Amino acid sequence: MQFSQNYTQTYLQQCKKILDTIAQQENQIHQAANWFAETILAGRMVHLFGSGHSRIMVEEMWPRYGSFPGFNPLVELSLTYHNAVVGSNGQRQAMFLENVMGLAKQILRNFDLSAQDSGLVISNSGTNIVPIEVAQEMKKAGMPVVAIVGRQHAEESSSKHPDGIKLTDVVDLVLDNGVPAGDSMVMIDQLDTPVSPGSTVGGSILINSIKAEVAGRLTEAGVPPQVLTASCLIGSERSSKIFQSAYDEHAHRLAKLFARVGTD
Repeated sequence: MQFSQNYTQTYLQQCKKILDTIAQQENQIHQAANWFAETILAGRMVHLFGSGHSRIMVEEMWPRYGSFPGFNPLVELSLTYHNAVVGSNGQRQAMFLENVMGLAKQILRNFDLSAQDSGLVISNSGTNIVPIEVAQEMKKAGMPVVAIVGRQHAEESSSKHPDGIKLTDVVDLVLDNGVPAGDSMVMIDQLDTPVSPGSTVGGSILINSIKAEVAGRLTEAGVPPQVLTASCLIGSERSSKIFQSAYDEHAHRLAKLFARVGTD
């Protein structure tokens, strides 16, 4: 079957634009890495939050191969459970819940947050209430907060928050994943709306750029991270030991976040 358009090339060209946009944010990536490295060196954790498909970026940071402890992935299944689509635990409920005021406070009530911590909130539109309020609650604790958004998409979208604010209004640093308004990047002949989003591509590039910078800073400080590494690179015995040790470190860091919950 022959087609007049090569849509793969169109998508790849759009991805190159994303790379160009991210390359122009090197200073911002370094600033985020500085905050996150300081948190990890202090024995605390970087709190990661994303609702909807932004959960992908949370799990891209930790835990997976090539990642290391120091990050606290806040993944609420009620806001991120997509595979059922309809029925119980369906997408309609998730989209409704991510705009319920007060939910963010209940999520973060589970942790003893500190000004030594730092935060990363991912929301392509930056307009949903829960990510905005998560960032606000993190700011109340005194920590620096970074956002990953699609800046153009956020600027052209209307806030769902009753005060009209967006995620970009409440954080200390904004990173742009480089997608156009609407996220999807390919127009198909005789189809009036675009397909193939780019926010996951841009978000993953930003996440792994930050991850590399943080690893470099920790190593230069004399505290090299325990990186989850495949057995094909270092052998199964060493790989298994690193996995177990890294998970133990995560547990020890996390324990500090529970020790004083509910105390004055």
